[in-house]
Amino acid sequence: MTRVTRLDCDELHARVDALADLLVDTVDGGASVGFLAPLDRAEALAWWKERAAGVAAGQLAVWAAHDGERTVGTVSLAFPDKPNSRHRAELVKLMVHRDARGQGLGRRLLTTAEDAAAAAGITLLHLDTETDSLAEHLYRATGWTRTGAIPDYAAAPDGVLRPTSIYYKKLGPAALTR
Repeated sequence: MTRVTRLDCDELHARVDALADLLVDTVDGGASVGFLAPLDRAEALAWWKERAAGVAAGQLAVWAAHDGERTVGTVSLAFPDKPNSRHRAELVKLMVHRDARGQGLGRRLLTTAEDAAAAAGITLLHLDTETDSLAEHLYRATGWTRTGAIPDYAAAPDGVLRPTSIYYKKLGPAALTR
């Protein structure tokens, strides 16, 4: 059974190797999550270690899906630091290991982040994703609203410039505290 848990700073450090392996697999699998292939494992490790400061400061919430000791998925929420933005968060780095895809884990991670955001008083989520990607199909299927696309926004892992689609999801009545 796959468990999904929110990682605190210590747990993130304890799982950093597994998180780096997941990031490398995600990029090698062609998902556009900000890196070019082939992703060096040391770069993936460094990237995850840098996230610890955001987790410690409460600016980033990270959930990981564990299948035994193996980390097979993750999703994060990034919280703005401006007083006029405390009602919203950005959904970032939804990743599912290639071996665990097609089993509903992406949807489960997405629901976990949405539910936690709503419980924290977040009323608006937003994200960007590669246009026509598998992730985009997931967001559409789970009630996210597409606002448009930006051409040539980011390079896919193979280096080719691709458009990105911008999405949002309303979670409930406005609440400006978190």
